[in-house]
Amino acid sequence: MSQDVIQRPVEKAGKHPKALYVLFFTEMWERFAYYLMVGILLLYMIDTKTGGKGFDEKIGADIVGSFIALVYLTPFIGGLIADRYLGYIKSIFIGGSLMAAGYLCLSIPGNTAMFIALAMIIVGNGFFKPNISTLLGNIYNREDLRPLKDNAYNIFYMGINIGAFVCNFVAAWLRNQYGWGWAFAAAGIGLIIGLIILSTALKNKEIKEADVKKPVQAEDMPLSKIFTTVFLPAIIAAVIGWFGPTELFGKAIMGTQANDAFIFACLPIIAFYISLWIKAKGQDKKGIGALLFIFAIAIAFWTIYNQNSTGLTLWAEKHTDRVASASTAKITGALFPMQKVTDTPRLVNKLDQYMRDVKDDSGKIIQEMGPDPYFVNVPKDQWPNGKEVKLTNTELFQSINPLFIVVLTLFFVPFFSWLRKRNKEPTTMSKFGMALFISGLSALAMVFAIMSVPSIYTHKASAIWLWITYFIFTISEVFLSPMGLSLVSKLAPARLTALMMGGWFLSTSIGGKVAGVMTSFWDDFTDKKMFFLILVVAAFIGGILIYSRIKSLNKIVKDKTGFD
Repeated sequence: MSQDVIQRPVEKAGKHPKALYVLFFTEMWERFAYYLMVGILLLYMIDTKTGGKGFDEKIGADIVGSFIALVYLTPFIGGLIADRYLGYIKSIFIGGSLMAAGYLCLSIPGNTAMFIALAMIIVGNGFFKPNISTLLGNIYNREDLRPLKDNAYNIFYMGINIGAFVCNFVAAWLRNQYGWGWAFAAAGIGLIIGLIILSTALKNKEIKEADVKKPVQAEDMPLSKIFTTVFLPAIIAAVIGWFGPTELFGKAIMGTQANDAFIFACLPIIAFYISLWIKAKGQDKKGIGALLFIFAIAIAFWTIYNQNSTGLTLWAEKHTDRVASASTAKITGALFPMQKVTDTPRLVNKLDQYMRDVKDDSGKIIQEMGPDPYFVNVPKDQWPNGKEVKLTNTELFQSINPLFIVVLTLFFVPFFSWLRKRNKEPTTMSKFGMALFISGLSALAMVFAIMSVPSIYTHKASAIWLWITYFIFTISEVFLSPMGLSLVSKLAPARLTALMMGGWFLSTSIGGKVAGVMTSFWDDFTDKKMFFLILVVAAFIGGILIYSRIKSLNKIVKDKTGFD
């Protein structure tokens, strides 16, 4: 991304420019839209009661995992195109418009409309996501604003989490009151509001001067070469992965053809990054090697991170006690309609594998379903005996993470500053290692959640376990997530910075896909503790590997940057 310094006379040094707040609200609404959509996407896929797709959980998790994986791949190419050809403002508007259209398209019935919508969101995110952050960075490359850059990103990050926190309440209200389509449409409207806010500031001097294009340097790899050496082999491998295993073995290796295609597509991309390390020399070789090492280990972190939209969403929906207390129902119910369920058998006139023949008062044979599926794993002595029960919406649990992000950031930023003044702040690589161990502990909390009930097939666990899990994981996120791209910019050779940024996004993408694949096998885990123990072990191994090389990693960072 462009690191050009904006040269301009000093004006009101020490004060944030208006442009920060324009980008703050633009990004807040974009993240409002994205997290609203992804927060209910799996629920929409598997819903059979209120107009959802009614897909099998395996298929729903596969689609969501694939979507998350592709969403994190496209920012790499979108950032390069903006850098060299389109500029950042134009790219943001192209991306935002595509995403808004995608969210609105999700409100249209039909599978074709849904897949077109997801494709638009994936491409749109590639143009929007990397470039609004780069635009902000360019603004603060101005000499008088450089000292405020870290603080500006903290403010910007708060906007992201405000959007991520609020959106789930809007989604819950709309889908309870009007249906899924209205909730998805709200995401589209939110993004349009963000684009309108940005459009009002196009004449702003800071934004205009930050919207620069980076001329292709002699050492830069041209897009044509990136396509032929990275993307074309990946596309060919994906086609082979889609058809090959099913033709040779009669079934997909990773459960579905989509999973096989994704894994095969990753192989030539991974091989390309390894080749960069093999060809490099001296400090470049050490920097690339350290980054590839971190990328590989970070997959475990991103797999746990993306359980938020996959495994933990399924846990909240099926295995968490979501019955609202009388006081909660009274307060919350006054704000928006809540989900209402009853254990009274439902009478319908269409066949279903779970129905049995019964007769109504006139003797006509109709069909009877059991009580609402919520009560499948609730002891019968806890059923409401025909009374209506109000439930907390599943997606509301996804607001816990951004809530803790805001709270914990307010604590850890000054805490690390306090340690830094005393030369006791952990090194960047130590924070990475800590983040892996802490994220593993968050998965371990879910093991205890399962152990807290006699059986998750007969009892639901307390919602407090999700609060504990999100609290622990958010600590790890504060330690690791904000530093990833910063570390890439520090360790990558200048000519390869954009490509190594792509490697970080690839790590995130693979983590999202693995999260979806694991969740698609949820029902195959007879002992659900094993599902989360796999995550615990993977994260702990990652932390151990980082600390096994901590001295050499710290030295590489210090040699490149002068700091630990």
